[in-house]
Amino acid sequence: MARTPDPLPDQHGRRFVITGANGGLGEEVTRTLAAHGATVIMACRDPQRGQAVADRLTGDISVAALDLADLSAVRRFAQTCGEFDVLINNAGLMNVPFARTVDGFETQFGVNHLGHFALTGLLLDRIRDRIISVSSISHGWTKTLPLDDLRFEKRRYSRHSAYPESKLATLMFGRELQRRLHGSGSSLRSYTVHPGVAPTGLVAKTQTPLDWVSEPFIRLIGQSRTAAAQSILFAATAPDADPDTYWGPTKLFNTRGPLGACPSSALSQDRALWQQLWTASERATGVRFPAAAVMHEN
Repeated sequence: MARTPDPLPDQHGRRFVITGANGGLGEEVTRTLAAHGATVIMACRDPQRGQAVADRLTGDISVAALDLADLSAVRRFAQTCGEFDVLINNAGLMNVPFARTVDGFETQFGVNHLGHFALTGLLLDRIRDRIISVSSISHGWTKTLPLDDLRFEKRRYSRHSAYPESKLATLMFGRELQRRLHGSGSSLRSYTVHPGVAPTGLVAKTQTPLDWVSEPFIRLIGQSRTAAAQSILFAATAPDADPDTYWGPTKLFNTRGPLGACPSSALSQDRALWQQLWTASERATGVRFPAAAVMHEN
């Protein structure tokens, strides 16, 4: 059932870390939270670009360097963070040409999932309230998640497969984290959301002719950035938000419309695969979560 979100609560005294905050939905979320009194740390791969965004916004906003394509950079960022309330794992790449992260993983999976997995694990003992993982309706466009080939060494690369796989992993990670947190008795909560479809600039980086037509098409069928940011803002701030719900727009195949509980693919509900992904992600990143998220694994 769709719901009309309550007005955003006052956020004075609350600190947020947002990845990929130097444009698109990250910028919109930063603007809104800061306008409601929050302290926002914009975690950006390009700090200069991030600062340019921060300079045109109003509020308690700072910028920090974070390259999710480099696990050593993720560790450096984590070492600088004190306690805060909410981590919003928002940064992402979509349908980009083949490349590898510094650590050798396919870039979309490496940034969209593994970088955020490592970041969350390294920061978990400093988060006071909740974690938000931003997935996508595209998670349902894949029927497999080849955990034995995260580097695309055994199969031919397809950007249109790699992106849905990364967003499926994002969704399953958020759900498995919530399962573990709840099972351990932790007060932390893990939310999964999707923004629907909006002209954020994400799809215009494929280096193909598609870049010329994608944004106008999205403006035609999608919704505004402000509307698309509502699922993130709701999950990040609403006291009564259910962490077991996949929040997002509910109309036109979940591309737009009022916020509510959204369906997800059958594969995304495979709890055995959640745990397999967790194990593979720990092995790939070298990051093991604190005890609050590793108890009651079965």
